[in-house]
Formats: sequence, C-alpha cells, structure tokens
Amino acid sequence: MAEYELIRTEGRAKRGRFHTVHGTIETPVFMNVGTIGAIKGAVSTMDLKEIGTQVQLSNTYHLHVRPGDRIVKKLGGLHKFMVWDRPILTDSGGFQVFSLAGLRKIREEGVTFQSHIDGHRIFMGPEESMQIQSNLGSTIAMAFDECPSSMADRDYVQNSVDRTTRWLRRCKTEMDRLNSLPDTLNREQLLFGINQGAIYEDIRIRHAQEIAEMDLDGYAVGGLAVGETHAQMYHILDEVVPHLPQNKPTYLMGVGTPANILESVERGIDFFDCVYPSRNGRHGHVYTNHGKMNLFNSQYELDMRPIEEGCGCPACRHYSRAYIRHLLKAKEMLGMRLCVLHNLYFYNHLMEEIRDALDAGTFAEFKKMRLAGFEEGKIASDRSL
Repeated sequence: MAEYELIRTEGRAKRGRFHTVHGTIETPVFMNVGTIGAIKGAVSTMDLKEIGTQVQLSNTYHLHVRPGDRIVKKLGGLHKFMVWDRPILTDSGGFQVFSLAGLRKIREEGVTFQSHIDGHRIFMGPEESMQIQSNLGSTIAMAFDECPSSMADRDYVQNSVDRTTRWLRRCKTEMDRLNSLPDTLNREQLLFGINQGAIYEDIRIRHAQEIAEMDLDGYAVGGLAVGETHAQMYHILDEVVPHLPQNKPTYLMGVGTPANILESVERGIDFFDCVYPSRNGRHGHVYTNHGKMNLFNSQYELDMRPIEEGCGCPACRHYSRAYIRHLLKAKEMLGMRLCVLHNLYFYNHLMEEIRDALDAGTFAEFKKMRLAGFEEGKIASDRSL
C-alpha cells in the first residue's frame, strides 16, 4: 500500500514523499507526458532517467485505441512494454470526454466515443476505464470523470459533478475487485479521485468534501487551464485545496507554465503534468530562468552559447543555440529532440529546486526570485521583437 509522507510545510506549500510499488516519488513533482507510451520528440526512457524524470504519464483512451490495452497486458504491462521501471500515472480517458466533444455522447453508464483514428465506436464508463488501466498496470490510475468546460452554465456543471461522484464510487468498487484478482498485473494499483466544478467555488468545495470522505490514495483538481484566467484558476485552488486531505498527494491536472507551477505549489499542490515543455520544444521554443526563447529568431544565427549557461541538460552540455537553430530550420529531427530534452530537464530541475527550497524553508524567497527572472526575460524578449 502506498504511503504519503508529509515531510514539511511552508504556509500551504507541501514537501512530501510518496512511496509506491514502483518507487518513491519526491514531491512536488512534474510528470513528463508520454501520451501513447512515449514522449513526443524522439525521447527514450533512458533519456528520461538522464534528465531526472520521476514519473511518466500516459493516456488510457489513446493506449486503448492503439495498440490496445489487452495487447499491452499480454506483453507484460506498460512498464515492461516501454522499458520504464519508475512510477507511471495513467489518466482515465475522462479528459477526452471534454477534448473530443464532437465525437462523443455522455450518459449515466459512461461515454460513447468515435475513435479519432478510424471512427469506430468505443464505449467507456468507470468500469471500463479501470479495466483498461489495470491491463496497463500503471502505478496510479485516475478515476473516470467528465471535465466540463469552465464556461459551462451552473446547472450543467452541477449535474456533471454529481455524475462524476457517482462514477468515482463505481471506479473504487471496480478497482477493489480488480486488485483482488490473481492475474492482475499490479495488485497495488492506486486510485486518485478528481475534483471538478468549473469556476463555481461552492460546487468545487462541496465536491472536494464529498470525495475526501472516500479515503482515496490521492486527489486531483481537474478542469482548470481549459479557458479560465490564471487569476480564476488560482482563486479556485485557494478555495478548494484546503478541503482536500493534507495527508494525501494533491495533483493539478494539465498545468502548466513554470509560473503556474510556482503559484500552485504555494497553494498546496504536489503533482503536475503538462504538454507545454514537449510541445513548445518541438516548435523551437525553449525555457530558461529568464523566460522562454524562440530559437527560430535570427538573433541566434551566430550565437555559440548554449540555450542556458550552466544548464546540465544534454543539449546545453554539448550544443550551441546556432547549431540547434540550424537543425530546426533544416527540419532535422535532432533539433526538435534537443529542445524537448532541454525543456523537460528544465521542468524536472525546477521541481528539484522547489523541493530544495521547501527543505530549507526558503520557498517564498525562491518563488519571488524565479518569477522576477521570468518577468525580466519577458520584458527583454518583448523589446527584441
């Protein structure tokens, strides 16, 4: 059974240690997003270890569609399939209820999708999501939920949240059943519930209180960073996180920028994931302590410095901005790969620095310093345009 060890706090910020069957996760942590069992950008699991990745995140819906969760189980599970011996979190497919709005129909039993690959009909409810995630053998399974739009009207959101609560109970029952079976790959699989409620704080708070009573292995805040402002997101975290158990990990789904992470750690978040570092890296946008750089800009044509001085990532240890820019302009995959490696290293290293600051009791000062650096870099970047 997993154990969350709360090492210390600074205000609402938490420094924790989450012990799982696949290893210990030091929190706060950023999970590197490998939707289909791989990080986009030609990044291997060996690379992930080199750049300090603790947790890899994959997607239930996408792996169910291709190659198929039953195939993954026959091959020994997702850890063995992708050659990764550290924790894996699988999201439930619930986000696709939101993102594939034109391809699905929601009812009490679950959701009917059209496959984005070939259009064939897929039904997924709480039981099916748990069964797929059990076949994958991930460390942490996410409960099946609906992620309503942050712009949805109040009645729709309330009905959606009520259904998500009913689905969570079904997820818990099914996971308990699956974990009792002798042929289950990971009988220590963990279940995280998801708080929803768009930007209606009273709905969010009531939902947080309801799911907190279920004594799950962890709790996520979902349905943010999907259209609301950053100020609205931070306000919801201020209101909701105090109603989630402090002695369990708290996960903010799909967030975000380095500044978002710093602000959310301050509000008590342990787990993060986001496609930004890999997606931006594939387009030549790289993160630094002084903001984001676009390596396609002509100012880097003769620049022989690394992306960031002192950075320990594979790209910065060996290659110049000028060379990486040349690769990107020539559409050479190596350019994309080096940028993705840098960005993931940057995020993982930022989390390490956050943990160190929490250990030292200096997180508030660290946050202020880093945010000031990002803002200075943004101003300088704007001036160069």
